[in-house]
Amino acid sequence: MVDSFKFLPRLIAAFYRNQQPLVEGEIPWTPLTKPLSQCKLSLITTAGLYCKDDQPPFDTEREQKEPTWGDASYRSIPTDRSPDQIGLSHLHINPQPILQDLNVVFPIQHLRELAAKGRIGSLAAQAYSFMGYQGFPPNPRAWLETSAPQVAAALHEEGVDGLLLTPV
Repeated sequence: MVDSFKFLPRLIAAFYRNQQPLVEGEIPWTPLTKPLSQCKLSLITTAGLYCKDDQPPFDTEREQKEPTWGDASYRSIPTDRSPDQIGLSHLHINPQPILQDLNVVFPIQHLRELAAKGRIGSLAAQAYSFMGYQGFPPNPRAWLETSAPQVAAALHEEGVDGLLLTPV
């Protein structure tokens, strides 16, 4: 069993353990039906990444004015972008490790290498980024009703077989 609260202070961990689930029901799980070497993979991160040249950052200004609100939008990031073309917009994480090495939360370079070696079939043309903070108390409604279905449809349209999720 994974201890999601292992690195949190005890009081904060106890607080989160006593919260009611935001989404009821079973967690959807679909096993792979073919080997990784034949699969197209994509990546989703909650690090608040965006393309510096052609996308707006996540709305941290509104969040500073309304601390209980979180930006539920997403950014589609072409997987051929270099790390210097990707920005970070997130108020709830320490950006230093990510700015030093984007692969900490966005290991596209490693996925490219795995594709080149034939360890995975291919890498999708698009990866996706959300800002993990969704207010307090968290409100996943916009994710569940808008962002998640849009990203799921885009992944399906591109023929993605599996995802690497890097939550922060």
